[in-house]
Amino acid sequence: MIERVVYLSMHTSPLLQPGYGDAGGMNVYIDELSRTMAARGVEVDVFTRAHAEDLERVVEVGPGYRVHHVVAGPRAVIPVRQLARHVRPFADEVVASVLAESRKPDIVHSHYWLSGWAGLVVKRKMNVPLANSFHTLGRVKDLTRRHDEAPESLLRIAAEHEVIEGSDCVVASTPLEADDLMEHYGADPARLCTSPPGVDHDVFSPGSKSEARCRLGQDERPRVLFVGRIQPLKGIDVVIDALAEIRQSVPDVALTVIGGPSGPAGESEYTTSLQAIDAAGLGDAVTVLDPMPHADLADHYRAADVLVLPSRSESFGLVAAEAAACGLPVVAARVGGLIHVVDHPSTGLLVTGWDPVDHARAVVSLLCDPARRARMSRAAVEWSERFSWQQTAQRFLELYQGAVERAGSA
Repeated sequence: MIERVVYLSMHTSPLLQPGYGDAGGMNVYIDELSRTMAARGVEVDVFTRAHAEDLERVVEVGPGYRVHHVVAGPRAVIPVRQLARHVRPFADEVVASVLAESRKPDIVHSHYWLSGWAGLVVKRKMNVPLANSFHTLGRVKDLTRRHDEAPESLLRIAAEHEVIEGSDCVVASTPLEADDLMEHYGADPARLCTSPPGVDHDVFSPGSKSEARCRLGQDERPRVLFVGRIQPLKGIDVVIDALAEIRQSVPDVALTVIGGPSGPAGESEYTTSLQAIDAAGLGDAVTVLDPMPHADLADHYRAADVLVLPSRSESFGLVAAEAAACGLPVVAARVGGLIHVVDHPSTGLLVTGWDPVDHARAVVSLLCDPARRARMSRAAVEWSERFSWQQTAQRFLELYQGAVERAGSA
């Protein structure tokens, strides 16, 4: 029986607001999973790097769920590409902290390649099984990166191979991610585990569009929504160019963008996006909002007519799953986990490639067909029921138990 789990999230904390900097779907994933596990009586300790001077050493998030801020390098925000040198000090501090309590966890579950690399150290020093979720894969991102983006580092690719080889269980969010792990990394299928993330259905649920718009102070124009970090990977450039095309068929369309700059090119992408909006004369049609708590975000899903998600890479696509739970049809790129989350053409439409005209055509087809959107909305809510944190936690407890038993018999 699994009683204690250690989660490693070196480069970003589950306590951060998703949508800024390096905080995104992975932060939601770890926080929701930790809360659900703790509610089931599993003791959860999350270790993340201290990124500011004023952070408490240990934060009691809730009964059985703690976040530890580990000092590894400067207590400041450090770009992800510069964190590799701090992996070993981070891992050593995790080991020291855990051993100080004289009680080892049943399993360590690392998230992202940096944490996975640290996880290998923790596994070897403490003799505990290691599970790892990558959330994004360097080789897969390189396949679809925008032409002006730098390729992923050879260090990252090498570390991913090492983590895959050394983990007792490599977790994929979808069967497609499992295929990527085997095709691009030669992962052993015997140690691959598939478990999709969940959605908090108490927060993300259907509701009245008119009431949501009233609460948000929005008018009754057709409304398209983009939710995501502002970086080349998420395709905000495609959204803006598509909007100009959409306006030719739906002149009064409005776009709401919710997200903040992220990654090494985030600030530049944010500035370029605002300039592109002005240059195209779209200022009267676009509202740009900062990332916000989930309770507020759910109303934006309810208030919109279509969510656009032209990501160049997504291991899962949590935003698409949240939108579906609120009954919002999705137009998304046909990549990665989005193929699994969006049931084309029942709950949304998948578009091959990143031509703004193609994405605009899909959006217009839904904006101009309210009956079709209504059918998609009902189907999306039903489809989203397969994504719940309770189911995710149960699946992980089974995976953890299997990993512990295999390690014990080795």
